[in-house]
Amino acid sequence: MSKTGTRVWAGSGVLGAVLGSIALVASGRAPDPVGRAQDPAPKGDEVAALKAEVARLKGLVPDQSHAMADVGYHFTNLWFAAQNSNWPLAQFCLDEVRSHLKWAVRIIPKRKDAENREIDLGGILGGLETSTLKDLDLAIKAQGQERFIATYKAQMEGCMACHRATNKPYLRLHVPERPDAGILEFRPE
Repeated sequence: MSKTGTRVWAGSGVLGAVLGSIALVASGRAPDPVGRAQDPAPKGDEVAALKAEVARLKGLVPDQSHAMADVGYHFTNLWFAAQNSNWPLAQFCLDEVRSHLKWAVRIIPKRKDAENREIDLGGILGGLETSTLKDLDLAIKAQGQERFIATYKAQMEGCMACHRATNKPYLRLHVPERPDAGILEFRPE
């Protein structure tokens, strides 16, 4: 056998041993290298420690309002990128809007409405992805101002429908007036 063939055969053997060990560990049947008996279930103090660690990690994650502030920032920039016919920047901003909406849904996947019914935010986002966000993406690709304006406003309506459904009707939007201004409408209805 050649040196290359020997190396391949030896490498395959090592890989097989590693994969076999991983399978044993994953199945919980791996021998303890120190010879201690394995306890498959964590003890009470271990469970408490795990719960404390999960709570600590949850405290490190930004809340949904942070992700939504990013959505507003990118949605504002999207408007001005398109108004200046900077279509590559507009596409980037739309992609960021989508990414941050997905992040917001990962942070809080479900909310309650005014009647305390559960609202699936992932389902709402899925609907937007196949309707107004898709239309907005197509308008950017077509590089048409009129089509963009119509789809941008339609997307705003989609956003506001979600706000209303989740008992936040006061989060009303308007077309931004300046790049450094947000999209929230502060005047009452």
